[in-house]
Amino acid sequence: MNSRVEINPAICGGRPIVSGTRITVQTILEFLGAGDSIEDVLEAYPSLTRADVLAALQSV
Repeated sequence: MNSRVEINPAICGGRPIVSGTRITVQTILEFLGAGDSIEDVLEAYPSLTRADVLAALQSV
């Protein structure tokens, strides 16, 4: 993992999340897999940055 993605057993059942949030990597990947753009993800989750989304992609 990198510094933007973490696994904490006490948060979201231990699924990988973007650090400092409760937004799972899975959620981001589902958006992108459904054909949404990075900009769509950022619009839906304004607390995320482009670097967070790219880190989620790199974590898989």
